[in-house]
Amino acid sequence: MLKVDLNCDMGESFGLYQLGSDEEMMQYITSANIACGYHAGDPHVMRETVELAKKYGVGIGAHPGFPDLMGFGRRYMSSTVSEIKDYVMYQMGALREFASSLDMKIQHCKPHGALYMMAMEDEKIAKAILESIAVIDSNTIVYAMNNSAVVEVGQKMGIPVAKEVYSDREHTSTASIVLTRKGYSIEDYAQMADRVVRMVKEGRVVAHTGEDVSLKAETVCIHGDTPGAPQLAKAIVDALKANDIQITSIKDILGIA
Repeated sequence: MLKVDLNCDMGESFGLYQLGSDEEMMQYITSANIACGYHAGDPHVMRETVELAKKYGVGIGAHPGFPDLMGFGRRYMSSTVSEIKDYVMYQMGALREFASSLDMKIQHCKPHGALYMMAMEDEKIAKAILESIAVIDSNTIVYAMNNSAVVEVGQKMGIPVAKEVYSDREHTSTASIVLTRKGYSIEDYAQMADRVVRMVKEGRVVAHTGEDVSLKAETVCIHGDTPGAPQLAKAIVDALKANDIQITSIKDILGIA
């Protein structure tokens, strides 16, 4: 039976600002990428999100980004390798303590926004992130796009890497994604769900430029702040089950105890 992990960016509310439908999304996913305060989130939201993940049996991961609250972490920033290492360690450390207080452990790390995109293309940035993660726990799984610097460097360093695809973003001809700055509505949930099924079963997706691209789908991202995200998540879960694809933890897929 084919298997896949479903992940979602969560805990991105802060102060008076409410983003996403975290509890509604928790019932559909197996991994939660929790904002750590730099691009979104705050201490109270972090704790609440970890509590939700524990309630629903969802694995938790750090979702560190650039210190860019105003730009939601989607603006490309010029930072040194040392600064990037410290950004990642600072944010993962904060989440680790909230997790520890609830007898949970960080399962994975998925960089956010511009930091994620830059790491996929730049070996120095990829290595900085991976080295910081390795210092904390070398068994932490890192989520990364197919054909990326993170996958290549992570494999060389012996760090487990999960190959990620996207349900609600367009893929490029290199299996990367188009970084959308504004959320948009998904008009045809069934069509998007069928695209996810094809990525998992056939390892193929039609790029935004029309090419039929090869990729591997070990984990599928559904953005929690995409309008209609819960409806899309339900459609994806239903479609996967209808095609005998098991939705399970990323550790199960990668064979990690």
